[in-house]
This record gives sequence, C-alpha cells and structure tokens, in this order.
Amino acid sequence: MHSPQPRESRNESVADRAGRRPRVAQRAEYPPPRASQPVVDPALHHSRCVIAALFGAPAERAFDVRYWDGTMERGLAGSSRYVLAVNSRGALRAMLLPPSELSIVEAFLSGDIDVDGDLEAAVTIGDEISARIRSPRTLATAVRHLLALPRDASLSGVRAARAERIVRRLGREHDPSRDQAAIRYHYDVGNDFYALWLDERMVYSCAYFRSPSDSLDEAQLAKLDLVCRKLRLRPGERFLDVGCGWGALVIHAAKQYGVTALGITLSEAQASLARERIAAAGVSDRCRVEVRDYRDLPKPGSFDKIASVGMVEHVGRDKLPEYFASLYEALAPGGSFLNHGIVSVHAARPAGWRERWEARLWRRNAFMEQYVFPDTRLVPVHEVLAAAEGAGFETRDVESLREHYAMTLRAWLARLTTNATRAIAATDARTYRTWWLYMSGSAYAFATGKINVVQTLLAKPDAAGRALLPPTREDLYSGASKR
Repeated sequence: MHSPQPRESRNESVADRAGRRPRVAQRAEYPPPRASQPVVDPALHHSRCVIAALFGAPAERAFDVRYWDGTMERGLAGSSRYVLAVNSRGALRAMLLPPSELSIVEAFLSGDIDVDGDLEAAVTIGDEISARIRSPRTLATAVRHLLALPRDASLSGVRAARAERIVRRLGREHDPSRDQAAIRYHYDVGNDFYALWLDERMVYSCAYFRSPSDSLDEAQLAKLDLVCRKLRLRPGERFLDVGCGWGALVIHAAKQYGVTALGITLSEAQASLARERIAAAGVSDRCRVEVRDYRDLPKPGSFDKIASVGMVEHVGRDKLPEYFASLYEALAPGGSFLNHGIVSVHAARPAGWRERWEARLWRRNAFMEQYVFPDTRLVPVHEVLAAAEGAGFETRDVESLREHYAMTLRAWLARLTTNATRAIAATDARTYRTWWLYMSGSAYAFATGKINVVQTLLAKPDAAGRALLPPTREDLYSGASKR
C-alpha cells in the first residue's frame, strides 16, 4: 500500500507550473533520497479489503470500523450508529470462514469482534454479508483476503458452551429429560443475573404498555392483570400457570383475584425463588409452585382456568398436539385457557428452494438453538391454532402484542447494559454477551415484523356447547372482569 504524495510537494509543483516562482536548477543527488514509508501490517491490509468487499467503501457504510491497532475508518458522516471493532489480526477469518450466522455470532461472543454503540442496529450485519456473498466475484475476493489472515483467534472456549454438547446428548428432541435440560440451560444461569434487568416481580415475558411512558414495572403489572382479566378469574377458582417462571402470575392471581393457584416449571432455580416469593406475599395457603412437566398434570378437569405464558415456544412443532391435548384434559368443561407465545411470521410464507438452501447453508437460527433456547423453533400462528383446535379447543380471541415486546426488550437491554459489570460478575463475559445479542436481535425482529407474539384465548365448551364467556370484550376494558 503506497502513501499519497505529501501535500507540500503537490502544492509546490502546482505553483511552479503556474509560473508564480522560477524553477531553480539543482544538482541531482544519487542515489535519490527515499521518503520514509510507513510499515503496513499485512493483516491490517487484508482485513480492510475484507470489510470493503463485504460492506463497500467507508463512505457507503452506516457504521465505523476500528481495528486492533487503533486504525479507524469512518462511515457515512452523520449516519454511524455503532463502531464495529475488529480486535485481533485473525478475527475476521474466525468470523467468516466458513461464512454463517453462527460463525459471526461466535466471533462476537469470544470478543474477537465487538460493537460499540447500538447493537440492535448492528444485528443486520449478518444479512448484509449474506446478501453480498451471493456475488461469486465478491465471495472470491473476500475468501482470498480471509485466507491471508492468521489463525490467531480461538473460539474453543465459546464453542464448549454450545447446547449440543450439554443438551443434545441426553436423548431425542423434546423427550421429557431433554426438555428439562434445555430449560435449565437457559433459566438456571442464575436468579441474581435475571434480577439485574427484569422488573421487580421478575416477569420474563412480553409486558403490556398502556402508554410509551409506562415504566417496565408498570407494564409488567398491566400484563399480569390483562391475563387474569382475559381469563375472567373469580374467587375460589382453580388456576394453573404452565411455565410459571418465578411465580409472578400465580402470586398476582391469588392475591388480586382470590384463586387457588398452581404454577409448574422445569427449572429448580425458578421454583426455589418462586416459593420464597409466595411465602413473602403471604399466599402460601392458596398458591404453590412445583417442578413438573406439562405431560404430568393432575387428574382430568382439575382446573377451571389455565394460562401458559412464554411456554409454547419450547414445546416443538411435533409436540404441539400433545401439549394442547394435555391441557385440554386438565381443564374443566366450560373453562378457558390463555396461550401466550412467540410465533414466526416468516415461516408462514412460502419459501422457494433457493431460500431454503440459503437458510440451511447460512445456518439461520443456529445461534438461538445453540446458545439461548435449545430445541426451540418458532412456528406460524396458524399451526398453533390448528393444534389447539385439533385437541378440542375453540378459539375465542386472538391479540398481537408485537410492538409491546419490542418495547419490553429495549427496557431489558437498557437495564442489562447499565448493569454490565454486575452481570458479568454474576455469570461471565460470554453469558452477558449472549443475552445482550439475543435480546438486541429479538428487539429488531419484533420491531420489523419478522416475529410476533400472540395471546390466544381458547375455550373448552361444556356438554351443551357453552364456553361460559361473555359475548363481547367490553368487560376487559371497563374493568368489570376484575372482582
């Protein structure tokens, strides 16, 4: 790489040609003096060529790039929302050979690649790379420079934490023992870690913002009450919460609606803290939490109302009929079931062979499956409804809370990043970066309509076909459904 001619020399030559001063003949020196040339790190040259191939010239980029030696490349003026930090000579090789969503993520988890600024904006990097390397010429250029980079970035420590090494060896997907291991992989990270960024009730699902100015605590309380009002809970009713987390919903339902509540979870860590919170709330006489699988519920008709919030995503497409059949059997005739879960918008749309091939090659969703929610794959809402109605339920109400989840995730992210030092101390840097990335990517996906979260009110009609629900929604908004 050659340096441009010094500005002083260029100005002097122009002045001479303009005739503003006479040229003075000078004796030529031999050998001629050589201007000092900066020594360019070959790895820096190849890294800059890779970035240029994949993202264009600096002026075309909506972000800045900082290399390990402090070299900065500024993006389009006024548009940069983050800095992409390449922290080692071999970082881009580890990130992009072979090119996939998972390799990019693992380079970030290891710290070889970092982001300073808005990580939600940076999650589009993968899509940009995927689009660029469809060009054979771009791919060839990038690979040529990537192969010239050293292999000095180690990802072995990060990859040792993959779910496939911890969960997959325990049996077939969605066997009870493997389901329990998958849930513990995610939720047993530590109660102290979750407490740093969740609301005071530790509700780990979409909040309900009546106003953008609502605090996270207010929005989560509003969500708990929304679930109870949709179910029209009444004093003395038997209520089941499937996937109860740290017990916020069962405590709220018992205290505010007078029900007898049971919460079930597969996480011992969650159950332990939930029991402490139940005792502190003074509702131990009518509220409890058990470690129990949804396939192992009490006798048929044991509950008048059931809620499942953020649980259906973990069930698996093939197990949806069994999931809904189990809950249908546990519900008394005339009872109601509120199912709240994330669904894929993209998966509902037909995909051509090129798209399917690219998704497989690019290993889309591998990050979530390997580091966040093992064995979890989102399905379209129509598949959820079909499985529910196939089990005997009747669909009575469907509501999207998509924008609410984007707001919820951004509130969680603000708390997590504010408490970064404490979060790393409670877990480790890889865990912190995993949650930071997964929640940033999820916020982007909800905000842009790639995924949705849907509350579905289902009824189990009695022998006469009665669903025991009011004919309109008016009571939900008037507050009349609350005792």
